[in-house]
Amino acid sequence: MSRPSQRLIESNGIHLNIAEQGNGPLVLLCHGFPESWYSWRHQIAALAEAGFHAVAPDMRGYGKSDRPEAIDQYTIFHLVGDLVGLLDALEAPTAVLVGHDWGANVAWQAARLRPDRFRAVASLSVPLRPRGPVRPTSVMPQTADAQFYQLYFQQPGVAEAEMERDPRLTALNLLYGASGEGAAAFRAAVARGDKVGTPGMVPRDGSWLREAAAPPKLPEWLTDTDIDFYADEFRRAGFRGPLNYYRNVDRNWELLAAFVGVTVKVPALFIAGDHDMVMAAPPGMDQHIANLRQFVPTVRDVKILPGCGHWTQQERPSEVSAAIIDFIRGLPG
Repeated sequence: MSRPSQRLIESNGIHLNIAEQGNGPLVLLCHGFPESWYSWRHQIAALAEAGFHAVAPDMRGYGKSDRPEAIDQYTIFHLVGDLVGLLDALEAPTAVLVGHDWGANVAWQAARLRPDRFRAVASLSVPLRPRGPVRPTSVMPQTADAQFYQLYFQQPGVAEAEMERDPRLTALNLLYGASGEGAAAFRAAVARGDKVGTPGMVPRDGSWLREAAAPPKLPEWLTDTDIDFYADEFRRAGFRGPLNYYRNVDRNWELLAAFVGVTVKVPALFIAGDHDMVMAAPPGMDQHIANLRQFVPTVRDVKILPGCGHWTQQERPSEVSAAIIDFIRGLPG
């Protein structure tokens, strides 16, 4: 099949770049941090071949899409609004929504708040989490020597300076470090007694990426071409937009107060790797995933992929594509 085509679409007052392929019912694919439409390259082709119109945007702040400067332009309402605007621009009354990482959170909220437009949701890596009783940043772990990575992301300009110093090294370290292979290497280092940091924590001395070791060889699912693609995207667009998602976690907590008790009413699928860092942070997340049906009664299946890390759809492309396609084909209507 041909490669996906790309074009700019006006949505919610900004321009979003989309990669698309195929004809048929719309499936909207939302990437996470720090990725782009490219993270869905395998699923776009598989969905198109299966008879669907696969559309993967560069989310707001990423790639060729617009990158508003103001932090408050990246709230959950802006992100959900972008997806609704895409459906309007594509003249699609409804779509199946698939999200990974930050895109999973956006997908959950879009399905929860607009079931009239999103008829089903498939989430990768990040489960739906009920709104907590306090601001999220107030309970994120920190010590005298280190802080949770989302706290590190809060101060504008700090994380950007480190991540933009060498975008290729940043992409390599993050893609490998959070992968199944990276998780296995970390466990091996712990078993040897090597000095290693705590997963999810950033040293306060600014050595987060500087001390990350390059892998002895790339995993089979990741190529130099893939790394170069991400590096070029972030070399051009920078990391401010992507990091602004994290700078709205407390604001989102405030905004969603009015929707406490609103549940996901559309069919749902959840997929994650058993080596995903999300399983370990925050503590108890593995149990939350095991009991996901308490929060999302419409979940039809929970798939845990052995040996898979955080980059679910890239590490296990065939399994993830097949699961998504089977899920969509089993939907009513």
